[in-house]
Amino acid sequence: MLDPFIVRALAAGIGVALIAGPLGCFVVWRRMAYFGDSLAHSALLGIALGMVTGINPTLGTILVSTGFAMMLLWLQHTRILATDTLLGILAHAALSIGMVVLSFAGNQRFDLQSYLFGDILTVTAEDLYWVYGGGIVVLVLLFKNWLSLTLMTIHEDLARAEGVKTFWVNLLLVVLMTIVVAVSIRIVGILLITSLLVIPAATARQWMKSPEGMAIMAAFFGLLAVISGIYGSAYLDTPTGPSIVTAATILFTVLFPVAALFRR
Repeated sequence: MLDPFIVRALAAGIGVALIAGPLGCFVVWRRMAYFGDSLAHSALLGIALGMVTGINPTLGTILVSTGFAMMLLWLQHTRILATDTLLGILAHAALSIGMVVLSFAGNQRFDLQSYLFGDILTVTAEDLYWVYGGGIVVLVLLFKNWLSLTLMTIHEDLARAEGVKTFWVNLLLVVLMTIVVAVSIRIVGILLITSLLVIPAATARQWMKSPEGMAIMAAFFGLLAVISGIYGSAYLDTPTGPSIVTAATILFTVLFPVAALFRR
């Protein structure tokens, strides 16, 4: 019989894998991996503000990261600087300001390493509510806007000609990424969350041609990585978040050449 904390860890990891896989496909297609990293860095500021003000850290992360994403979209629209430059400035500014704000948290207990690298074995029932509540919102909005998102990914001008409001669809995508980042921090941490979006989707891309098939396969590979990582961590006594990412990397490394062989 599994211990309760292992059951909660598996439930949280499975929930995150199911939402990170399909959303990660758009991150891969639209080359938004660095944007995902930047969102994750801004999450530390949300956690810090949540601790100082007394609000839930997950809610604080969603609010701050959403503000970060909206500011970036506005700055991109004004074309003041190149996107990668803006991402570099905003991401590192948010990370640094978050550390400064944490210094005002007083004697509150704060385990920085668990937020940087994840600590899925300490997931609580409240964390599960956030994972599955946020996951349902993400999957419903993703399903309802799948055609618009896919069309915009193929060609933004074509999507605009077809009546897609590209600015709002772009905003929706980054808000969905924000929710996934916020609910995933306890699982793999700020520094590794983008890998859970990118690696399973990149693995699935080698095997599936259709967008829908790739989304389903990405969720499946994410599930394999989470379950393998948690059990590997328990057996080898290694950090759980990095173990999940390592499992995802091994899957990619093994399946990439096999997929190339099948294509030939």
